[in-house]
Amino acid sequence: MSRARILCISLSPIERDARVLRQLSVLTEFGDVTTVGYGETPPGVARHVRVPDDRLSLPQTPFGVLRLGLLAHRSVELAAPGVAFAHRALAGESFDLVVANDARVLALAFELAGDAPVWADMHEWAPEERTHVLAWKLLVAPFMVHLCRRYLPRAAAVTTVGGEIAKLYERDFGVRPEVMRNAAPFADLEPTAVPDDRIRLVHSGGAVHGRNLELMIDAVKRLDERFTLDLYLVPAADGGKYLGELRARAGGDERIRFNDPVAPGDLPRTLNAYDVGVFWIPPVHTNARLTLPNKLFDYVQARLAVAIGPTVEMVSVLKEHDLGVVARDFTVEASAASLETLTAADVARYKANAHASARALSFDHERDVARGILRRLLGA
Repeated sequence: MSRARILCISLSPIERDARVLRQLSVLTEFGDVTTVGYGETPPGVARHVRVPDDRLSLPQTPFGVLRLGLLAHRSVELAAPGVAFAHRALAGESFDLVVANDARVLALAFELAGDAPVWADMHEWAPEERTHVLAWKLLVAPFMVHLCRRYLPRAAAVTTVGGEIAKLYERDFGVRPEVMRNAAPFADLEPTAVPDDRIRLVHSGGAVHGRNLELMIDAVKRLDERFTLDLYLVPAADGGKYLGELRARAGGDERIRFNDPVAPGDLPRTLNAYDVGVFWIPPVHTNARLTLPNKLFDYVQARLAVAIGPTVEMVSVLKEHDLGVVARDFTVEASAASLETLTAADVARYKANAHASARALSFDHERDVARGILRRLLGA
């Protein structure tokens, strides 16, 4: 029997996109997968259509911006340079299933799917992806709402990262997504010992404006000499400008180190050498307020204690499994205060709890959700 033909669309650098890589690990069980996105060919796929890096994923051309401003959304559904490139590259091909990652490719997915089902993995809350940026809020947010309203009710399956965001999709678009958290694959690791005189903080992720990463640097400067901070940051699309600003803010403090970014699959083993994974993201928009990010699960698989702000979904996971400490708010003072009373014994206990919870908080559950969707849509 021939294998299913599956198209997976993600206008991201897929080989560095942890969520899409996990998705692909399941898709390739069920068929021959063609990916379309930026960057090199991801592992395990039959074919990769590489979108040139300069072909943007939104209609950020003079014509596109004008049409967005006029709310002529239907006319720009396929107009973004990256979307148009993928449309031309795959026109006339047929697939048994199309997977659309994020709202911006929904129109493209349905255009290429024909009669095949579409699985829409919405990741986060599309209408407020970057509403802290005024131009995005005014021009792009209404376009995201249009795409969701027009296409999500037609999708054969919809998924998102957390229960609170799933409720928003149901409230505004009448679809209730299944939840696939950003959980990392199970890593067979042990907690490392905690030094009596040192607490080794670590953070991994993108050097992206809006995540207030400078707070971590400022907090460590307020803490006593026991605390160090290692950063594994991927430069953003700004050419590393924000990352440079963070380096300057650290001001040569020897306790704050900037390391080369690490591939998603290597993160748990790299982070395992530390003690506490930190992430204090202010609620600048809905996705920040409700985030349940990759890094929380990476920290668990690395067998780390966790230090976070009062972010709803993360606090729920942290308290259920007793993984660490929650700051009272998102100020530098509160973030530092949540750490300064920690003892080596406290950190060791939280790391042991991460170890005990690692299987339950791994990708095992999310893999089963994905397999259920694929069996249903492919009749496998």
